[in-house]
Amino acid sequence: MADTERKKRILLAKSQIDAHDRGIRYIARKLMEAGQEVIFIRYGLPDEIAYAALQEDVDVIGISFSTGTPLSVVPKVMDLLREQGVVDKVVIVGGIVPDDIVPELKKAGVAGVFGPGSNPADIIDIIERSVSKKPSA
Repeated sequence: MADTERKKRILLAKSQIDAHDRGIRYIARKLMEAGQEVIFIRYGLPDEIAYAALQEDVDVIGISFSTGTPLSVVPKVMDLLREQGVVDKVVIVGGIVPDDIVPELKKAGVAGVFGPGSNPADIIDIIERSVSKKPSA
């Protein structure tokens, strides 16, 4: 990261009550090692995730799933952000995500979906590329 480049603020959240957080903690560490600022709220309902993203003025929202379905959380988070007039947040999803719902998540505006074993460099790359493309609110 160049000295003049601003750190990206990244909110990481687990979906609802899901104690399996090894993967998201690993990604949080890799993002920090890459020079990013990470805010980790652990567990959150859609309104709590959207509220935290607005309060923390983050660039990226990463939501991790090991139980439940992203389709019950992610579209609600995106709708709540849009209701507030926020269109400049990049949303990524990780964890256990069934392959058959990935197209629906991407259609909803998710920039990237990363399953177990994903390369952290790929996550960092999609964040870099997506944040630079997002319009300002």
